[in-house]
Amino acid sequence: MDYATLLQLLDTTLRLATPLLLACLAGLFSERSGIFDIGLEGKMLAAAMGSASVAFLTGSAWIGLLAGIGASLVFAAIHGIASITFRGNQLISGVALNFLASGLTVLIATALFQQGGRTPPLSVEAGSRFDELTLPFAEALKDVPVIGPLYYEVISGHSLLVYAALALVPLSWWVLNRTRFGLRLRAVGENPAAVDTAGVSVVGLRFAAVAITGVLCGLAGAYMATALQAGFGREMTAGRGYIALAALIFAKWRPVAALWACLLFGFFQALALRPDVVQAVVQVKVPVPFLDALPYILTVVVLAGFIGKAIPPRAGGEPYVKER
Repeated sequence: MDYATLLQLLDTTLRLATPLLLACLAGLFSERSGIFDIGLEGKMLAAAMGSASVAFLTGSAWIGLLAGIGASLVFAAIHGIASITFRGNQLISGVALNFLASGLTVLIATALFQQGGRTPPLSVEAGSRFDELTLPFAEALKDVPVIGPLYYEVISGHSLLVYAALALVPLSWWVLNRTRFGLRLRAVGENPAAVDTAGVSVVGLRFAAVAITGVLCGLAGAYMATALQAGFGREMTAGRGYIALAALIFAKWRPVAALWACLLFGFFQALALRPDVVQAVVQVKVPVPFLDALPYILTVVVLAGFIGKAIPPRAGGEPYVKER
């Protein structure tokens, strides 16, 4: 494999890892507060459909982005009410939202556009899709050996949402580890009774975490429909919400480790698109369906507990009942 092919593979890895990273950070905030959220997939799907539909109808990718975040927040609110207010089973609530999003998105898209559950294609020229950004000095440095092509091919040339996702990693670390809100949020996930005794609202913190989850899943879904691809298609998330949860467990609920875990999953997805590269490296013809299944195989391996012991927040999945 030559250097140019490697750069193409890394570029694809970064693009495919972005929705995983955003969903993984979404799950991080939710689970750190003690709310398990299996419904990341459904929120991403709702956001993808909402952003693509509104972007096409308005001709603005930015309005579509806001619509996607709004759709995801609606699903997040439903999960929050079911899990926090009514103290329902968090796993069942998340699975139910996934089923709801799976059917509702296709129904709405079909009613709006009559294209079998798809939206019409989006385009940069019409303003309904996010354009790729060329970073400063990318053109000037592209002929510099090794570093120039890396900067030009891999680091530059992505949509704004890719760079936003990368920036959210250190921001999430800082919020969770260096701010009063983050420390309280983590405490709620470990010992909500102690937080309540200190006069801090457990319900308020958990709803705030669920809202942050909704915003980040909205960004992930909007990125898929208006940047990574050119429109919404039936079940276009293809299990990325579950892969993001596996990456979160792999990263042991840490933001920086989550970045590397998502890049690993993204790399496996990128390999599935380049069977010629895999065959050239291993010198054996690998079936394409096996390459397509690699990210999901890794997900099963992680969830089965083969990648070390991952200890979730102690109060995770448990509704809090205030003692009188």
